[in-house]
Amino acid sequence: MKQRSDTIRAVKERLNLADIARRYMELKRNGTRWTACCPFHGETKPSFSINEEEGFFYCFGCQVSGDIFDFYSKINGLDFQETLEQLAAEAGITLDPRRDTGQERTREKERGERRRMLAVYEFAAGHYAQNLHAKGATSCLEYMERRGIDKEAAERFGLGYALPEWGDLAKALHRGGFDEAFAVRAGLLAVNGEGRRAYDRFRGRLIFPIHNLSRQVIAFGGRIIDGKENEAKYINSSDSPIYKKGDHLYALPRARAAVAAQDRVLLTEGYMDVLTLHQFGYENAVGVLGTAFTPEQAKRLSAFTSHVLLLFDGDAAGRKAARRACEMLLPRGFHCRVVLLPQGEDIDSLLRSEGKECFELLMQTAPEGLRFCLDTVRRDMAPREAVVWARDFLKGFAELPELYSRFASETARGLSLAEEELRGHAPVKTGKTLPFRGSRPSDGPDAVFEREILRFAVRYPHRCPDLRGADADFFLKSTVGRALWAKFFAYSVEELAYCLDEREKAFWRQCREGEAPPLDNEEEELAALLKKLAARHKKKAIGSVSAALREAAGVDDFAGDMEYITALRKPQGTDDEQS
Repeated sequence: MKQRSDTIRAVKERLNLADIARRYMELKRNGTRWTACCPFHGETKPSFSINEEEGFFYCFGCQVSGDIFDFYSKINGLDFQETLEQLAAEAGITLDPRRDTGQERTREKERGERRRMLAVYEFAAGHYAQNLHAKGATSCLEYMERRGIDKEAAERFGLGYALPEWGDLAKALHRGGFDEAFAVRAGLLAVNGEGRRAYDRFRGRLIFPIHNLSRQVIAFGGRIIDGKENEAKYINSSDSPIYKKGDHLYALPRARAAVAAQDRVLLTEGYMDVLTLHQFGYENAVGVLGTAFTPEQAKRLSAFTSHVLLLFDGDAAGRKAARRACEMLLPRGFHCRVVLLPQGEDIDSLLRSEGKECFELLMQTAPEGLRFCLDTVRRDMAPREAVVWARDFLKGFAELPELYSRFASETARGLSLAEEELRGHAPVKTGKTLPFRGSRPSDGPDAVFEREILRFAVRYPHRCPDLRGADADFFLKSTVGRALWAKFFAYSVEELAYCLDEREKAFWRQCREGEAPPLDNEEEELAALLKKLAARHKKKAIGSVSAALREAAGVDDFAGDMEYITALRKPQGTDDEQS
């Protein structure tokens, strides 16, 4: 734990928040701070501010704030561990100096391989883009014109063309100083059956570069141009050290600003659909890269929005894919809707033939995700299969059990099932759920006091040992509260803010930022809370003694315990004690 805390401090010392932020936005000096238009929500005025000296940012529009780790993780859709690894590598910091030299050499070799692969893919992307201007690109340019891909879209998305010649890319890579065997390992070249000749895997195809969230080319998709009937229409890069298909989304780096601004993403299946949507002004569209939608892709999207509009084909396969996407999104707290495309139409053909008005109407009338799932289950499944589906679907709410009750009721009602039967398969959940935000009329004094303890712990985490010494954890009754309390002792103060879930982060910001009181009254706040803790413990002790005495006497009201209780309530050092 100490080693990771040291790494966090070292990264902050070596890397400058403003330098990192400058990669994603234009910064302007305003006195001692840098300002910009916020990259996390749509705006035209520079409400985003960076305090370079202190290493913190804050947006006065959407209230997002944090340090270099918060910024990098949010803008790239990464969790804290991924952020720590990438920033540490950039700062030249080894995460685990205790690793033996053999392991460290292996890690350094892997990092070097990743850097070389990024370089070779960047080179290949440039070569493919140049090929669009070559003499042999006529058929590709004609196809692009037929499909309505204009020059601006081709440049924005970095489209290219792999010439039909078997050795074109291999020759270009050789001229660029890249080893042929390495290009084969990176998945750019393939080797024939005898293993003697390397050739371009994507030859004769329109090329769609795939980028990571740092705008680096990490893979390609290729659409055949004038190919043979037995050739696949689309092929994609295989997994590599820099690319895992199920982790990324096509065009997300370009779409994320629009997604954040509109708080909604349009999710579709194909490269061409994404291109068409962007050309028609729907710049918040992304694609699933030729694979089934995955939990990792859902996690990526959650960094930018919680509203998803699914745009899948209207055939049986498309309906099934849309339902499975809903099954992944709904238990993770997303709000999703499903556009039902007319049979035989895709996004590209619909927009070009019927126009935006028809498409807008489809989006406005799109059914909500759960309703879509229930409709397809009723239509496509036998009653017994529907019961199994409902139970499996509701098991997915283990991470957000607060949503279970609503979805159990609606699922049972939609499938004409007994809700009690489904509730028997509810996610395991113990204790109460703590409503972190403020006090509600329904909250009892125990819940209010629990929040008070946790509020102080968030404001002054280094004083948690003082609270534990006063047995503050005795008054933490909720599952969520105890989970947050445990993190104060599992992580260092430097790590703590990066190890919280979304609810805990919201509570953290509420207690420390915005309209929260300044952190300048630590000792008085601690003294007041310790006094309350002592009083609560005394009250509990008196109640326990009274209950025990009544139980011993076998009566509901035991008058004889009053003298003892009165003595307990007296402060020490009274005249009665001294006499």
